[in-house]
Amino acid sequence: MLLLLFLVADAAAVATPRRPFPQHVAYAAGTIAPDHRAQSQQDADVRAYYDAWKASYLLAAGPAADGGTLYRVSFGATNPARTVSEGQGYGMMIVACMAGHDQAAQTLFDGLWKFARKYPSGIDSRLMAWQVPLVEAQNASAFDGDNDIAYALLLADAQWGSDGSINYRAAALQVIAGILASTIGPDSRLPTLGDWVQFNGEKHNQYTPRSSDFMPTHFRAFRQATGDAVWGRVVEEVQRVIGSIQANHSPTTGLLPDFIVMTAGIPRPAPPDFLEKPVDGAYSYNAGRDPWRLGADALLNSDATSLAQTQRMARWILAATGGDPLRIRAGYLLDGTPLPGSDYFTSFFAAPFGVAAMTEPSQQRWLNAIYDSVYARHEGYYEDSVTLLSLLVMTRNSWQPGLVKGKRRAVVR
Repeated sequence: MLLLLFLVADAAAVATPRRPFPQHVAYAAGTIAPDHRAQSQQDADVRAYYDAWKASYLLAAGPAADGGTLYRVSFGATNPARTVSEGQGYGMMIVACMAGHDQAAQTLFDGLWKFARKYPSGIDSRLMAWQVPLVEAQNASAFDGDNDIAYALLLADAQWGSDGSINYRAAALQVIAGILASTIGPDSRLPTLGDWVQFNGEKHNQYTPRSSDFMPTHFRAFRQATGDAVWGRVVEEVQRVIGSIQANHSPTTGLLPDFIVMTAGIPRPAPPDFLEKPVDGAYSYNAGRDPWRLGADALLNSDATSLAQTQRMARWILAATGGDPLRIRAGYLLDGTPLPGSDYFTSFFAAPFGVAAMTEPSQQRWLNAIYDSVYARHEGYYEDSVTLLSLLVMTRNSWQPGLVKGKRRAVVR
C-alpha cells in the first residue's frame, strides 16, 4: 500500500513505451523456446512473476532531491534494509522490459536510477557504491552492478526516449565511461572486480575476473552506443578466456569457475578463498549466472562463439541430470562433481540452464521441463531476480537496445 501511495504521488507525465511488454523477439535461427505452454500463458507467467517480485523486493526509499521518489531493490524479508548495486541493475533491467504491463515502470525506473546516483562509489563517482547502507571502508563499486545499470539506461533510452526529465542515453554514456576508465583492464581488456582493484595489484588485478561479469550482450551494446571499438576487444578477450577454461579445465562440462586468475596470459580457476569462499574456483553462486549471460548473447546476437560455449554447458547438464531438472545441484566442481552441501534444488542454478537449453534444438523437452520447474517458484531476492531475468529470455521478451522487433541486427564486434 505504501508503494502504491508513492506511485500515485509520482504520477507525472510519462512517455509511451516504444517496446511494451510482451515483445516476442525473433531469436537466432536454429534456436528454440518453450512450446508446451501457449505464448499467452508464458506472458502471463512473466507478469505474475514480476508482480510477486515487485511486491517482495521493490521498495520506496524516500524523496529524491529533485522531486519524485527514490526506489531500491531490497533483499526482501531476509534483510529488508540492505541493497546492493547488483540489485539496482537487475531492477532497472527488469522494470524497463516490463513497461506496458506496469504502467508505473518509468516512474520506478527513474527512482531506481536516482537511488543509484545518491550512493556513488567513493573511488569513481560515475559508478555506484556496491552496497547500501554504506560501509565507509568498503565504499567502492562492483562491476556487475554498474554494467547492468548502464545497459538498463540504454534499454530506457530505447523504451522511452531521452528527451524527458532524465537523459537516459547521456546517463548511460557517463556510466560506460566510468566502467571503461576504472574497471576494464587497460592491458587485459577484461572486467576487474570493481573500481577498488589496482590494475597491476598483487592479488586482485586486471587479470583476475569474475566469470559472471562476462556479459557480451552489454559490451556489444556499449560499442554501438559509444562507437568505441574497445568494447569489441573486450568481447574477444572474454570469449578467449572462456574458451581456454573450457578447453583446459572443464572439457566435459563447459562450466566456468566463479573467479579466474591469469598467469602469463593463461587462465586458471582461482584458488580457494580468493575473494569470497573456499569454492571460488568452482561453479558456484557467481558462475551460476553464466549460462544466462552467454546464452542471451547467442540468442539475441546470433554469435557463433557464444553459441558454442553455451552449448557445451547445455549438453553436459542434460546428461548429468538424466533430463530431470530437479536433479540440478547447487554448484559443481569444474569436472561436474557436485559441491559438498549442494544436494538441493534452487531456481538460481536451474533457470539460467533453461536459457542455455534454448541454444540446442534437440533439447525441447528438457527446456520445457526446466521452465516448469522455475516459472512459479519463489525463493529470495537473488534467486528470484536471476530467475525473472531468465524467464524474460525464455519467453522471448528480452531484447537488446537498438534491436528492431522481430529482426536481429548484425553482431557488433
